Amino acid sequence: MSDEATRTLRDLMPLGTTLGIRANVYTAERVELALDWAAELCTANGILHGGVIMALADSAGGACAMLNLPVGATGTATIESKTNFLGAVRRGVVTAVSTPLHTGGTTIVVETDVRDEGGKLVARVTQTQLVLRATGR
Repeated sequence: MSDEATRTLRDLMPLGTTLGIRANVYTAERVELALDWAAELCTANGILHGGVIMALADSAGGACAMLNLPVGATGTATIESKTNFLGAVRRGVVTAVSTPLHTGGTTIVVETDVRDEGGKLVARVTQTQLVLRATGR
């Protein structure tokens, strides 16, 4: 785990602090974020809430997009996100790994795989991030 990357991520996205998200890898080619299963993050029967999984994936994808911004860009915003849930998380650590599929001047497309601590794929997310630029005001 990278303490510096975790601090950077949490400064950019305060929700990361609330959820306990931490950065294991934080590069333009690969962002890996993790969080621990906790009962207060679950729905019925101790299953990690899908919204928590989506928040973890969106955070990883957003960080990956930020690390791939073109010169002159000021940030990103998620404009589309598609999640396929493939399994449930009932314990342990869940990890999201994001890699860029397209890094353009207007949009960045990122794919994120979310896995349980046994390595089972529990969700695949594809998201499009809008590249933000200063308005010149």
